[in-house]
Amino acid sequence: MTTTNMKTENTVWHNQQISKEQRATLKQQKPALLWYTGLSGSGKSTVANAVDALLFKLGCHSYLLDGDNVRHGLNGDLGFSDEARIENIRRISEVAKLFLDAGLIVSTAFISPFASDRALAKAKLEDGEFIEVFIDTPISVCEQRDPKGLYKKARAGEIKDFTGIDSTYDVPTAPQIHVKTAEQSVEQCAEQIVSHLIEQGFISEMTLS
Repeated sequence: MTTTNMKTENTVWHNQQISKEQRATLKQQKPALLWYTGLSGSGKSTVANAVDALLFKLGCHSYLLDGDNVRHGLNGDLGFSDEARIENIRRISEVAKLFLDAGLIVSTAFISPFASDRALAKAKLEDGEFIEVFIDTPISVCEQRDPKGLYKKARAGEIKDFTGIDSTYDVPTAPQIHVKTAEQSVEQCAEQIVSHLIEQGFISEMTLS
């Protein structure tokens, strides 16, 4: 018998007294997961931080899970092979779900290159909670920015399995929010995303008053 089977047989889900709905009502908002995806250097973390700051200013309860930050702790044991990337997204999906259970608006800024993994993350949540935010930036612009010097290393063969160079990126086909950082300022991008949350009722008018 494998460890996985033993875990399944010997653990039972424990229902909590306070529901997700009650926690969200207390915060006067609807839980949502803003799933930022895009190439390295596209501006995912920068835009996600700007959105988080704007939500805080509006009195919302939110939290940002950044890809690099999570790899310093929870996912510090993972590399960048396809298998490791899949596990990286699986773990962060589970963590994000816990944050949603607490009634928060959660942002995850990860490359998350595979459409199948993003679909699995969406499937873990209730209908409407998963909001795919495609940070659509041409690779030429990403390489020009290259804030961490990763493209230069990848082109020199110093980094393997680098998304957009020698590892696949599945472009989102129907994202709920399509952001073009090469054409808009960070502030404009953040306002576009928060406006979507308002229009879809995740943030109430009471929160904004």
